[in-house]
Amino acid sequence: MKKTFVYSALTSAVVFAMNSAYADEQKVEELDVIEISSDASQEGLAKEFSGGQVASGTRVGILGNKANLENPFATTGYTNKFIQDKQARSVADVLKNDPNIRVARGFGNFQESYFMRGFITNSDDILYNGLYGLLPRQYIASEMFERVEVQRGASAFLNGAAPSGGSIGGTIALMPKRAPSEDLNRLNIGISSNERTNVGADVSRRFGDNKEFGVRLNAAHTEGESAIDSDKARNTVFHLGLDWKGEKARISADLGYQKNHLSSPRPSVTLAGTVTEVPSAPKATSNWGQHWTYSEERDVFGTLRAEYDFLPNFTGYAAYGFHDGKESNVLANLTVRDNNGNGTEYRFDNTRRNIIHTGEVGLKGNFETASVGHEWTLSINRYQEKRKNAYVMDWQNTFATNIYSPIYLGGIAYSPNALRGNDLGSPALTNRVVLTSVALADTLSFLDKTLQVTLGARWQQLSTKDFAYNTGVQSASYKEARITPSVGIVYRFTPELSVYGNYIENLAQGGSAPSPAINQGETLKPYVSKQKEIGVKYESQNGFGASLALFSTEKPRGYLNANNFYTTKGKDRHNGAEINIYGQVAQNIRLLGGVTFLQAKQRDTGSSTTEGKYTIGVPKFQGNLGLEYDVKAIDGLTLESRLTYTGSSYANAQNTLKVKGWTRVDVGTRYIAIIGNTPVTLRARLDNLTNKKYWESVGGYPNYGYLVSGAPRTLSVSATIDF
Repeated sequence: MKKTFVYSALTSAVVFAMNSAYADEQKVEELDVIEISSDASQEGLAKEFSGGQVASGTRVGILGNKANLENPFATTGYTNKFIQDKQARSVADVLKNDPNIRVARGFGNFQESYFMRGFITNSDDILYNGLYGLLPRQYIASEMFERVEVQRGASAFLNGAAPSGGSIGGTIALMPKRAPSEDLNRLNIGISSNERTNVGADVSRRFGDNKEFGVRLNAAHTEGESAIDSDKARNTVFHLGLDWKGEKARISADLGYQKNHLSSPRPSVTLAGTVTEVPSAPKATSNWGQHWTYSEERDVFGTLRAEYDFLPNFTGYAAYGFHDGKESNVLANLTVRDNNGNGTEYRFDNTRRNIIHTGEVGLKGNFETASVGHEWTLSINRYQEKRKNAYVMDWQNTFATNIYSPIYLGGIAYSPNALRGNDLGSPALTNRVVLTSVALADTLSFLDKTLQVTLGARWQQLSTKDFAYNTGVQSASYKEARITPSVGIVYRFTPELSVYGNYIENLAQGGSAPSPAINQGETLKPYVSKQKEIGVKYESQNGFGASLALFSTEKPRGYLNANNFYTTKGKDRHNGAEINIYGQVAQNIRLLGGVTFLQAKQRDTGSSTTEGKYTIGVPKFQGNLGLEYDVKAIDGLTLESRLTYTGSSYANAQNTLKVKGWTRVDVGTRYIAIIGNTPVTLRARLDNLTNKKYWESVGGYPNYGYLVSGAPRTLSVSATIDF
């Protein structure tokens, strides 16, 4: 009865809206077009590109705002309008539209991770208002952000070393919402299969004679079972954004809270060494997760950023951010042990707390020498993190199940042989991380900015301390420094066409020597990944954009030589090409998509079984094509579709376990109406139209090829009301 009532009410709303749509055509056309005020920067956010799905530019680390055609790196900025239109509940939902990214999962938990150019970027390494480590580690709700920006490729010079050592293939940067120039009162309501509901409010005001002070508050709640059997979630988000703009000074502040609880989530699938072929994916709605398993996060975070113009061409800035995150998990992941889907599970509990403080101070300006323009930046960063952990692992106390016919237990107690580390109720300190860096950049402009050359370098120090479980005794320490240089070149052939090239590096802590190496426990010097890239970008005056990037990235790896000594020798080499298209191809047709060709191979591994083999989880080809069509016969009605293809990949380093590729079709529609004097946007979306069963991702943590099953057919309907 509840389902019938909800769907009937939504259907009635659609019919009523269609009857009222012609009340005010001008308002229909202008809905969702809001001007976002500048935050604590001179530039603010780049304007939307034609069609409103992506931006005309992004922020590029210490280089600040760069228009797409003047940027020596490959980037895309997804707008808040795009986030709403796709009914994206998380950052991962947004990035599933990116043809160069594939969403994966962290090791052993439900963390959202991202394959970018064949390398993993973890949610730990996502930037929030320009600072690392401030957002929830496993799931990030989308309601807090105005932009989701993607910078493809390495970025140690631009942003500093990522806290977990990732971001080799790309960096994700999230920009918080700011109050627009006009008052905003927005209500969002929605429901999706299977009775998962969401409601949210987005309210903002500007105050002062010149509207110099802005306040924006977002609150949202999602709860209910998904289309996967017994898979339930409950997510609550609050986010407050403040900004003030004076004649010479600008200040912004953010405070966020998120609590995310997963109940009986469907876990990843690990393949044991006894498996000789990858099992076919089970029914898309099937859930082999135990009903007593759960995952919960609670996060409080915020930023404070300020700028002051000492002179018209000389500005100082400072930023500070904090994050206090708590996690608790009761897990029972599945290991398949034969080709018939038979396997085992065992209980694993863990708790975690992260306390992070990070900041940046800098100076920037511009000047000219002869006919050469200079835009320079000097930046100093510091990142400090305390990680507290505890676990109980009962790996010897396994119970049988089957991926196709799951066996559910009412609960399972720990055996006397369970391994324990620290106290679950009060996790103890296990790691301290301190990252310190100083960066200097200068963009030189020649020939009336037709040619721009960016030169820069960052000195980075990596310092970590590890503490033993149960005793708290310091077990290891690491302190190394490295200078990472970069150069980028852009040449503007015409106002619509530019070519670019760059060399940039990535920096991460070196690997630790394993058993049975004679130098067991020794940590190697920092791994330096090196990227070379060239490309071309085009944006027509009619609103269509396209880009081509060719790149090669080499990532070092540890190597156990013939003398049983662990050293740096091997490497993963990823060569690839990316083609992206975006914008309007006609007045009522918008495209967003592209393809990625990638050859990701292991080199100098020291083993004939892995030498020259493909990297785990990375397909040779993948692509997306999203299309939006405004129906001319019905003003305010838009039809949309998305085609996603991911080629086959391998679940082990020896390439003997091949995972089939997959194609998925998603469709949707939205309708903009004026009900009385109230603008309303009604949206409906059907993901996985054919209810295809498939393995959506392989791996998500280096050298592990666990499988994640794709979501089943899911219907989502929502209404956005501006009043």
